[in-house]
Amino acid sequence: MYTNFNLLAELNETANQEIQRYLKLKKFKKGEYLLKKGQVCRYIFFIQEGLVKICFTNETREFIMRFFAENGIVTVIDSYFKQSPSAYDVLALEQTTVACISKTDLDRLCNENHSAERALRKLVTQASMNMMERVSEMLEENAGERYAHFLALNGQLVNRISLGDLASYLGITQVSLSRIRAKK
Repeated sequence: MYTNFNLLAELNETANQEIQRYLKLKKFKKGEYLLKKGQVCRYIFFIQEGLVKICFTNETREFIMRFFAENGIVTVIDSYFKQSPSAYDVLALEQTTVACISKTDLDRLCNENHSAERALRKLVTQASMNMMERVSEMLEENAGERYAHFLALNGQLVNRISLGDLASYLGITQVSLSRIRAKK
């Protein structure tokens, strides 16, 4: 099974063998939850195939934080590290196959191997930077700029996600999204 931990920090041979031993392959059908709000996130998921979204809902609407496709690394970071109930759902938008490692196993691996610990630290750093970028985008860009930004970074996903999900991600209505798309 493939993880892109090596893209974060090169794992030495021992760590690479150990992570392969700990990884478990799981399959999720379209519409199935990898994690539901209120559950504790016990895994880091490495997407082998498919597409997922991290989202939350209030009484009136859904907010999509991020989409993750092949080669993406997904977890609800605060729930994972604090082992507290998640405020977010992680939902498969397509049939999805993941390789996952439990917090217990990854903690054990990091305690035994510095290169795994370094990869995890870089993952947390990257997740923090991505979240700051997302918050900045939502606060500083108008809807048209957010759409252009999404296309520049995730254009390959446009045909794989619904217009409703894209509008939710952008923080606009489907009608507004249709107007923006018509101008492009």
